[in-house]
Amino acid sequence: MVELKNEKIAVPVVLFAGLLWSFGPLVVRYMDQPHLVPWQYIFGRGLTIFILLNLYLFFEEGINFYKNYKKIGYSGLIGGCGLGIAMISFIYSITNTSAAITLLCLAAMPFFTALLAFLFLKERISLNVWISIFLATVGIVIMALGSSEKNSVIGFIFGITSSIGFSVFSVSLRWRKETPKFTTVAIAGLFCFVVATIIILFKDQPFFASSYNSSMFSLHGTLVCLGLILYSIGSKAIPAAELTLLSLTEVIGGIFWVWLPLLGINEVPSTYTIVGGFFLFVSITYYSLVMRWNKRFIALN
Repeated sequence: MVELKNEKIAVPVVLFAGLLWSFGPLVVRYMDQPHLVPWQYIFGRGLTIFILLNLYLFFEEGINFYKNYKKIGYSGLIGGCGLGIAMISFIYSITNTSAAITLLCLAAMPFFTALLAFLFLKERISLNVWISIFLATVGIVIMALGSSEKNSVIGFIFGITSSIGFSVFSVSLRWRKETPKFTTVAIAGLFCFVVATIIILFKDQPFFASSYNSSMFSLHGTLVCLGLILYSIGSKAIPAAELTLLSLTEVIGGIFWVWLPLLGINEVPSTYTIVGGFFLFVSITYYSLVMRWNKRFIALN
């Protein structure tokens, strides 16, 4: 796998990864009534992720890339299912509430990860991290109070579920570090594909939506894969603190694209979302500074 060791080069690479991910909510908003074809979306996106990641592994490792699946173990299966649930929850969240609420729920992922690692891996949580978690919780509660409409509450719940699913994936990587990361993500794509296939067959629905929507599903899956590959390439050269801050480009960019009138969506965040998002931003910034002091590094490869 390509690996960058120069931080000056790695930073723009990771920034670009977050920028790619930030276009996801915009792609969903451009879909034609995605709330009517959620399982077709999950089917198309999951299949795209599974195929593209296996193609990438094939070109990186050759014909023997399939041996990675033999190393998956329980951690890879749990992590893949957790990530799959996160992907499924994402579409139900963003089609039932604002993109801002969905993205800000995802921004709370580091704190859910810390809590799960504390509960299941017995990793100690410092006082500074507890402060960050408290600030993030205040932000989430404020956003929840602003989700007064029925559908908005459902969207918020699915957003939190998606964030927890991503956290399960992260904790599974810490549980068994030798688990092949990309293969675990491919398992997540396969999980979405299989679950969507079962639901579609049970509901006697078509597997594919319109050609336009199907292309949007695949485009979103492609953005996820390309972002993940770039993130992995640049992550080893960047401290965890800076990676956490750089990942905010997905959240901030995603909110900006769906608001920008020029792009035709013009989705304005509510006051509750802005205030709650501010608390989340402060908590993540504080958390990032703490991680920088600790000089910890993370990577997704």
